[in-house]
Amino acid sequence: MTATMKAIQVQRFGGPEVLSYESVPVPELGSGEVLVRVYAVGINPPDWYLRDNYEHADLPPEVRPSIPLPVIPGSDVSGVVEAVAPDVHEFSVGDDVFGMIRFPSFGDSAAYAEYVAAPASDLAHKPAGIDHVHAAGAPMSGLTAWQFLIDLGHDETNPLQAQAHRPVPLDGMTVLVNGAAGGVGHIVVQLAKWKGAQVIAVASGTHESFLIDLGADKFIDYTKNRPEDVPHDVDLVLDTLGGPATSRFLPAIKPGGALFPVFPGFSDAETAAARRVTVSMTQVRSNGSQLAELGRLLDAGTVRVAIDSTYRLADARAAHERAEQGHVRGKLVLTVA
Repeated sequence: MTATMKAIQVQRFGGPEVLSYESVPVPELGSGEVLVRVYAVGINPPDWYLRDNYEHADLPPEVRPSIPLPVIPGSDVSGVVEAVAPDVHEFSVGDDVFGMIRFPSFGDSAAYAEYVAAPASDLAHKPAGIDHVHAAGAPMSGLTAWQFLIDLGHDETNPLQAQAHRPVPLDGMTVLVNGAAGGVGHIVVQLAKWKGAQVIAVASGTHESFLIDLGADKFIDYTKNRPEDVPHDVDLVLDTLGGPATSRFLPAIKPGGALFPVFPGFSDAETAAARRVTVSMTQVRSNGSQLAELGRLLDAGTVRVAIDSTYRLADARAAHERAEQGHVRGKLVLTVA
C-alpha cells in the first residue's frame, strides 16, 4: 500500500481559496480503528467553520475549539475497509462502510482525503441499496435529525445548555420544519413522517414539489409568507437555521410545545417560559449504532438522501463556493477517484 495520499489541507484560515490539494502521509491505524479507502465525502457546515477558524459560526466562545494547522477538514465518509486493527471484529477488509468520524472533536476527523483512520464505533455498514455518494451525504445530517427527533443516544454533557436534550413523541403531532430543503431539513421531514407526524415544510417555492414528494403534508414558501404567521398550534418547530431569529416561531407553537433550533443564538427565554414552550438543542455526536438504524431506513427507501451536486476531491474549493451561495437542496458531496 502507498505511504502517501491526496488530501485537502487548510494551511491558513480563510475562505474557500485556502483549501489546497496536497500529498500527505496515509494515517496510521490505531487501536479500535478501521482504515477506510474513501470513495465519497459529505460536506457540512462545520467544514467551513473549521476552514475560517469559526469566524462565522454562532458558537459560544467557551465551546470554540483551538485548531492547530495544517488540518484536513471533514467528517462524513463512505468507502471500503482497507485494514482493521487487531481488536476490531465488527468489520472486515472489503466491507463497504459509512460514518461521521470523531465528531465533535473538531480537526481530528480528516475526511477530505483518500484514506481515513476511523474509530470502528463511528462506522456502520453502508446500505447495499444506495451508492457511496448518497451514503456520504447521510451521516451528519442524518444523525443530527436522529438525535434531535428520535433518540439522543448518549449521556455526554450538553455544551449548549444546562440540561440534556430530550426528543418528544411525534406520532399524531404537527411538526414544522424550517429550512426543510437543506441537508438536515429534508431528512427531518422524512423521519418525522416515519414517526407519524403531520409535517409542515418551510422553504423557497422552488423546493415545493421536492418536499411534497418526500412526504410533507403542507408547504410554506417563505418568500411569499412569513412562516411564523401561517401555522398555529404547532407541537414542534425544528428550525435548521436557528440563531436569534428562531424566537419568531414561538407564537406558532401551542402551550406545552417545543422549539428545537439546530444552531445556537436563541435568547428569548422569558417569552418561551410565558408561553410554556420548551426550547432545546444538542450537539450532534458520532454514533455508529444509530447510523446503522438510519441505514436500514435508507436501504428500504423510507428515507432518501438528496444530492444537490458533486465535486471531485481536488475541487473542494468549488464545492465550498457552492455552499456559500446558499439554497442547497440536500447535500454537497466530494467524490474520490
